[in-house]
Amino acid sequence: MAEPLRLLVVDDEPPARARLVRLLAAEPGVQVVGEAEDGLQALALAARLQPDALLLDVQMPEVGGLDVAASLPDDGPAVVFVTAFDDYAVPAFDAAAVDYLLKPVDPARLAQALQRLRRHRRAAPRPAAQRLVVVERGQVQVIARADVLWLQAADNYVDVHTAHRQHLLRRTLEGLLADLGPGFVRIHRSRAVALSAVVGVDATAKGDASVRLSNGATIGCSRAYRAALVDALR
Repeated sequence: MAEPLRLLVVDDEPPARARLVRLLAAEPGVQVVGEAEDGLQALALAARLQPDALLLDVQMPEVGGLDVAASLPDDGPAVVFVTAFDDYAVPAFDAAAVDYLLKPVDPARLAQALQRLRRHRRAAPRPAAQRLVVVERGQVQVIARADVLWLQAADNYVDVHTAHRQHLLRRTLEGLLADLGPGFVRIHRSRAVALSAVVGVDATAKGDASVRLSNGATIGCSRAYRAALVDALR
């Protein structure tokens, strides 16, 4: 069963807020984790409760909904704006809202907005893994993402190289790079490097390159990946 959609309802008018909460209570797979009556309270609760999305009134005193949306972190909750004024549609979508609902909220349109939020949640990128867990000879080894210098693939395994040793993971290089997120760049079809570990790139024959790492190791970069590596380092 899918995790419920965790929502924070924000509206400075108690009757409007209460009606929206009642409508949400009739929707399956939805959990209202909190209510806020102004923009400052909304930002505080969003940071503390970590909801999937805010159902956010546009017009509120002092800190309005557009200001709240602009103040959320890039990896923060999604936003559905709720307002009585349809002339806010363009600025709402400029603020990267998932949807825009007019008051009084129609239950069918609310259900549609919730579906959009679910699709948005499924499409959202996962946060980068901060640790890798490796089982070696029956012992569990935990490798911090920051300690990984480079990766070498062989079939369905990847050698994870740190400053002092290497660990073998039964993973594909593509899948592991997706989990590690930004900060790792392929330098060969079977090899990738942590950008933070690179101290120099030296040209070699036929357009290839030699990559010098912070632990003194030197690894090869093929011509096809050299330009992308240099661009990523800039």
